[in-house]
Amino acid sequence: MTDAPSWDDEIDCEGLLCPLPVLRARKRLMAMQPGQVLRVRATDGMAAIDLPHFCAEAGHAFLGAVQDGAVGLYLIRRGE
Repeated sequence: MTDAPSWDDEIDCEGLLCPLPVLRARKRLMAMQPGQVLRVRATDGMAAIDLPHFCAEAGHAFLGAVQDGAVGLYLIRRGE
């Protein structure tokens, strides 16, 4: 995610456990326009598996992730 795009919206899922980060990301993405980027902040280790899987199933593009201490930062581009 070195040359990661800026994001249009962000949700803070720190402290939330599976499946809440995915459910909150799904809800926020539904309110966004196609092509917009959502950044998800999550501390649950399963988010690293769940968010890419969710994107593949829902037609969104998982742009990557980085760790910032205990917080994972995930970028998702909303699909059509």
